[in-house]
Amino acid sequence: MTDWLVPIYPYAKAFHVMAVISWMAGLFYLPRLFVYHAERGQAPEPSGSFAVMEDKLLRLIMNPAMIATWLSGLCLVLTPGIVDWSMVWPWTKAACVMAMTWFHMWCAGQRRALLASQGHPGRRYRMMNEVPTLLMVGIVLSVIVKF
Repeated sequence: MTDWLVPIYPYAKAFHVMAVISWMAGLFYLPRLFVYHAERGQAPEPSGSFAVMEDKLLRLIMNPAMIATWLSGLCLVLTPGIVDWSMVWPWTKAACVMAMTWFHMWCAGQRRALLASQGHPGRRYRMMNEVPTLLMVGIVLSVIVKF
């Protein structure tokens, strides 16, 4: 039933890598914008500029990239003979991807909180900025080492 995925596997994989790069770029940059917004967003003009940048990054880049990552990733997972579910690596990757998706949603919530002047201090956003890096390490090690 999923045999049609076999011939498109290299294209799905290439599209997946491109989508992941785009999504990760946004996940690395949006919390940094939150830091600037929280620390320098007291004046009306900078705050408005940060809000526009955050909105466009999330809505126009990160959301489509996350959806593309998920769809292409599911195509890869459903391709016959690619994933050995008896190994640990697909499960650790799946857990990290779920955590990455949670972080994406947390960022979306923080954007709304900052707009309502209810965001966290810049230090908190600095610390949260490390989360995607840790998750990326888990994902890459899972896929490359295949433990």
